[in-house]
Amino acid sequence: MRAVRQCSRTACVRPSVATLTYVYSDSTAVLGPLATAAEPHSYDLCSEHADRLTAPRGWEVVRLSTEFLPTGPSEDDLLALADAVREAGRPAQPGVRGRHRAEPAPVQVGEVARKGHLRVLRGEG
Repeated sequence: MRAVRQCSRTACVRPSVATLTYVYSDSTAVLGPLATAAEPHSYDLCSEHADRLTAPRGWEVVRLSTEFLPTGPSEDDLLALADAVREAGRPAQPGVRGRHRAEPAPVQVGEVARKGHLRVLRGEG
């Protein structure tokens, strides 16, 4: 589960629901869903500040989503966590098919393309 991050705007204590990133070379502000981790060169915004976002004159705003809603741990997240804890507590039984199989091979991740500071990654199984 992730911790709730606050809006980056001064004196705002509401939870973040969107992440704002600037691409200075393209004069573009990109507003998208909340990033999984806080980045030093991006800003986390609450729904009010995300809805009211404007960019400087001559800049383009790219909105990857039109509606930003607060998210928190869902019931599915909590059930998945409970299942994982139960599974970790069970002793491994050699020779039993199903849940106690050999560990899968690690996923190989490779960079496919890059534009500025953005990267496209490919996962191989």
